Amino acid sequence: MRSMRRGIKEMDLILVRFCDAELEAMDPAALDAYERLLEENDQQIYAWITRVDPVPETHAGLIARIRAGLDADPIR
Repeated sequence: MRSMRRGIKEMDLILVRFCDAELEAMDPAALDAYERLLEENDQQIYAWITRVDPVPETHAGLIARIRAGLDADPIR
């Protein structure tokens, strides 16, 4: 639910889609990493996903997975 209604519609679309594809298969460590990502500001997460700002190492793997999902099947 925290992936929806984030504040900006772009992040709702991106994160809900990521959750639909990945959440069920995530292990506890990956879920913890995702929870930490959700604590970040929407605008900052969006800037990382769109490569406007460099991604901090703590979120690099997860942001790469989110980007990969978008690259494989872009939101239209």
